[in-house]
Amino acid sequence: MFQKGVTDRVYSNHSELLADIAAITAQETAALAGEGVDYLQIDDGYQKFPIGLPDTWLHPNEKFPSGMDGLASYISTHGMRPGIWTNVSFADSAAAWKNKALFVKGAKGGPAIGNWVGYVMDGSNPETISKLISPVYKGFREQGWKYFKLDALRHLRYEGYNAYASYFRNKGYDREKAFRHVVAEIRNQVGRENFLLACWGIRPELVGLVDGCRIGNDGYSYAGLAQFNSWNNIIWRIDPDHIELTPKEAWRSCTATSITGSVYMLTDKAELYRNSPLIEAARRTLPVLTTRPAQVYDVDPSVSAHIAMAATELSGSGPRPFDASSSTTTGLFALEISKPWENWMVLGRLDDRDRTLPFSELGLEPTEDQLVFEFWTKRFLGTFREKFDPPAIDSNFRCQVLCFRKKLDHPQLLATNRHISCGAAEIKELQWTGNALVGTSDLVAGDDYIIYIHEPVGSSDPKIDMSDGLPFTTSKTGALRTITVRSSGTTRCTWKLSYE
Repeated sequence: MFQKGVTDRVYSNHSELLADIAAITAQETAALAGEGVDYLQIDDGYQKFPIGLPDTWLHPNEKFPSGMDGLASYISTHGMRPGIWTNVSFADSAAAWKNKALFVKGAKGGPAIGNWVGYVMDGSNPETISKLISPVYKGFREQGWKYFKLDALRHLRYEGYNAYASYFRNKGYDREKAFRHVVAEIRNQVGRENFLLACWGIRPELVGLVDGCRIGNDGYSYAGLAQFNSWNNIIWRIDPDHIELTPKEAWRSCTATSITGSVYMLTDKAELYRNSPLIEAARRTLPVLTTRPAQVYDVDPSVSAHIAMAATELSGSGPRPFDASSSTTTGLFALEISKPWENWMVLGRLDDRDRTLPFSELGLEPTEDQLVFEFWTKRFLGTFREKFDPPAIDSNFRCQVLCFRKKLDHPQLLATNRHISCGAAEIKELQWTGNALVGTSDLVAGDDYIIYIHEPVGSSDPKIDMSDGLPFTTSKTGALRTITVRSSGTTRCTWKLSYE
């Protein structure tokens, strides 16, 4: 999944926003066509203030004269699915006091107030749901929105329902059920076909209701990918928060998100997508492949072990002990790939803390030779047995993607340049038959497709054929043969290397 959030710029007028949307979608159509670009999410800033009644959400402020339906339509016509940020806060004091029955009661009988959540909407009251929740999300769905980021949920739970536990106890209503009731109605109104993201912090109460969960504080979380890895694509899709394509973090964040199969969201100023080489980090890590954790425990259980505290926390200010932390707890992320023609491993190495990689610890057979290829630098690193001592990480990328393939006694695929999975994203068929290596790959328009082949000592120069007469060039250095295929359009190509 790939979302684009226009979240780090404050727009002074509607035309500025539309111009940037057009620029983003135009550039991504050219640079990331066919690579998993799905959503463009509009963030905080469109709503009227103080937020509260449905009208303040559905009919935006003066910066959006075309309305939210017009904006959703504009994004759709530019080839992306519209996404929108909302939250469960209520800040309109006059409306809250006028409709006191719709809110949790405070100690003095007035509407209860919580930090960041404002006046606490009462999820145990069906009238609250029908008047304050249902119209907002029914309206947004009818306007054409397809992705919903639901913010301030931790504050509704902690400062709202946990802090006013006596209100629910006196009412004889379980406060977790009331909290879940709010989100269940949002889920019902937006529809199961659309994506619902819970934000922020781990939300165990919402299992089964949301499609994704942003598990940590603002800012990308490497640690969370290990602290809640057993939840990812089992309970929901983990959102480590947005990726920023900076020279320092672009390659690392894109690599970690793609390898773990997490929610993949970029947020950058639109001009970056026009000319920056940093877009290559995104281009080679999309689409996100469907992955499942290989174990039912978290690699780093120091956070998930405290998840029961969610039922008793009274403040959502700052990270709680069970929220994903921002520091890295491991520098290695492994993706085992199984295809009908071959099994191989891709290992993301985000730092140099692991200087030796024993094959037994990677799940590789120590007595078998493994070919190792580094994706970002496009280097064949050699043949290894029992262990691998990786070279220094290239400072241009600040991470490595290592592809391990069992060495065969004939020419074989090492990798392609299309995707960090080294062939899993675009190769549809691959076989060695009759002294020929034959593959079928999906090519992206305007993107040179490079195939890296390992040829054992003594191999002849192959006769190379490309379907539809696609032009190509080839070269060889040592045991590594490189074939570059050029395609002006998105197409499926069958390539064949015939050896004597």
